[in-house]
Amino acid sequence: MKRVFTSLAIALLFPAVAQATPYHANPLGNNSNDSFSKAKKIMQKEIYIAPQDMKTIYCGADFNNQKYVTLPSGFSTEVYKKRVKRWEAEHVVPAENFGRAFSEWREGAAVCVDSKGKAFKGRKCAEKANKEYRFMQSDLYNLYPAVGAVNAARQNYNFVMLPSTSSKNYRSFGSCDMIIDKKDHDAQPPERARGVIARTYMYFEAVYPKYKMSKQQRRLMDAWDKQYPVTKWECQRAAKIEKIQGNVNPILASRCS
Repeated sequence: MKRVFTSLAIALLFPAVAQATPYHANPLGNNSNDSFSKAKKIMQKEIYIAPQDMKTIYCGADFNNQKYVTLPSGFSTEVYKKRVKRWEAEHVVPAENFGRAFSEWREGAAVCVDSKGKAFKGRKCAEKANKEYRFMQSDLYNLYPAVGAVNAARQNYNFVMLPSTSSKNYRSFGSCDMIIDKKDHDAQPPERARGVIARTYMYFEAVYPKYKMSKQQRRLMDAWDKQYPVTKWECQRAAKIEKIQGNVNPILASRCS
């Protein structure tokens, strides 16, 4: 009886430490940096540094080395006006679209308890508890500068070709041809971004088993890939990321050689 009591006392005094999900390295994807904040600094300091590269993905807005954006003539927004002055790191494949493949995002985890003892889930928990998620979230091939207001309005919406561009349910940005369907939660990107978007989705599916496109989405990305061929800039960007991150983008490798 004394031995049982002693064991119980030890267990109460020194509870087992909750462990995050074990990580198994993925040789195809990002396996060098699992910090999203560090990835954003790398974008600023090592990737988007030449004047010809310093343009946002959707609106083509110029920005400087302090991340301050010069909005294109005719740009307008009714929402997120405080987020137009600086570029933000946009996940072309939204974090939620691959994050929900993780149980920590959907259900939470033992380590996801705040200072008040309240359990939490979602992106914050996946980031805390799962290293594989953190690597995916920080993958530089999936991160592009975007005007903050446009990044915020796009949220986690899927890219589509909208049947028209005049619905009262649509949100637009003036001269920046990014259209958000507020009702159906879709987004139609400008032509300048469609090829890059397509090959980013294709890359993500190719290197991360956790992520799969729907058949409809894959057909659209295949069409955009063919309609908007790879550019010299895209290849130069990929070469920089390969050198920094260490993994090859298999979608661009043969096309850029």
